[in-house]
Amino acid sequence: MIDIKLLQNDFEIVSNLLKRKKVDVSLLESLKNKLNDTKIKRQEMESIQALQNSLSSQFGAYKKEGKDTISLKNEIDGLKEKRTILENEVQVEEKELETILLAIPNIPNEDVPYGASEDENIVLEKILTPKEFDFTPKEHWEIGENLGIIDFERGVKLAKSRFSALSGIGARLERALINYFLDFNRERGFQEWYVPFMANTNTLIGTGQLPKFEEDLFKIEGEDLYLIPTAEVQLTNLFNDEILTAEQLPLLLTSYTPCFRKEAGSAGRDTRGMIRQHQFDKVELVAITKPEQSTEIFQKMVECASDLLTSLELPHQKVQLCTGDLGFGAAVTIDLEVWLPGQGKYREISSISNTNDFQARRAKIRYKEDKKNLLCHTLNGSSLAVGRTLVAILENHQQADGTIKIPEVLTKYM
Repeated sequence: MIDIKLLQNDFEIVSNLLKRKKVDVSLLESLKNKLNDTKIKRQEMESIQALQNSLSSQFGAYKKEGKDTISLKNEIDGLKEKRTILENEVQVEEKELETILLAIPNIPNEDVPYGASEDENIVLEKILTPKEFDFTPKEHWEIGENLGIIDFERGVKLAKSRFSALSGIGARLERALINYFLDFNRERGFQEWYVPFMANTNTLIGTGQLPKFEEDLFKIEGEDLYLIPTAEVQLTNLFNDEILTAEQLPLLLTSYTPCFRKEAGSAGRDTRGMIRQHQFDKVELVAITKPEQSTEIFQKMVECASDLLTSLELPHQKVQLCTGDLGFGAAVTIDLEVWLPGQGKYREISSISNTNDFQARRAKIRYKEDKKNLLCHTLNGSSLAVGRTLVAILENHQQADGTIKIPEVLTKYM
């Protein structure tokens, strides 16, 4: 959630930055009006409270001087009644203001390049050169079906479309990748966690999935629980409504979870294969830092995910997202896109974001320094999407005879 004081003091500046993220102008006007209405109501209530306190302090003098206090009491009672009415109105205004604020995305950092869509994202660096094949490379679904390790038909039979089942070496490779990712991240200083695969409403509000993206979540009927869309939700909210010490920061965390997404709005996109599934495995990186630490940790997380791809001999590129392609909670994002020779293009496999204090304000994650409670910065990133990594290994390491060469770093896990 963005800072109300910042909005009140620099509304035009903040408004212009939010427009870069394609925030509806009418929503911003509604926010501006609600801020003003709430401020006026609160000032009126505080004025009445001050007058009431002033009059109340005169009781002693009235009694000492033998004056009639009935009219004074009546005036104070009238002010109390007005104040109570205004208090209720202020509570309503503040609730409505909070509802609007929860729908407003994070402010992009000023150095994030301006752009209207993903077409204006900037490729920062390419790592490893895509292999030249002496045969026409196949796409992963054909490879997987030929080897008998990916079963799309049975996945659909068990659930519905956009589900798949892995067997044999395919299932073992999925498990090997999860273990390798966790070990790799742990060696880079990230503490491993195992967390619930379900989250409550308050938790999802904390990281920004609710109320904005409810239609993309799988809700548990009759419970205040949702299947998680990413481990970012759980790792970040481990410290929901807590005050950490400055010495504890930065906290570097990693976890494996399955992720569940309805993929609302993705009709017709990646309908074949494992690129866009309702359920997929992912290993996540999360950091909770002091503000002055977050830029350095952001780069550390990008390098961690990139080095992981390099160790798997997978060509990829780092992409700076422009303002028009930034996610709801992100202030700055770098995507890693892996080369898929079967498709002949780079596809997203990781997205690393610094949310600054946006999530920390929503989730009340603070730290104490110099006797002050200050908001943390939170960061998150995929390290990596396991299914997409499996896809990339199948396509990049396919051999002419239809077999797959397993990257050397995975052999001990296989």
